[in-house]
Amino acid sequence: MRIIADRTVCAGHGMCEALAPDSFRVGDDGIVAPISDTIAAPERGLLELVVESCPVRALRLA
Repeated sequence: MRIIADRTVCAGHGMCEALAPDSFRVGDDGIVAPISDTIAAPERGLLELVVESCPVRALRLA
């Protein structure tokens, strides 16, 4: 499973980093960057919450 961040949609709200700081960073440019594009099975529930919490829907699981 992979986490995909659409950097053209991201508005830098930082919800992803606040909920999962080990998985996301909002850079100096204010745009999200996943720390890794692959996720382990135990993280799936948390990352589903992160995807649902993104106010601009810039994240998705694939």
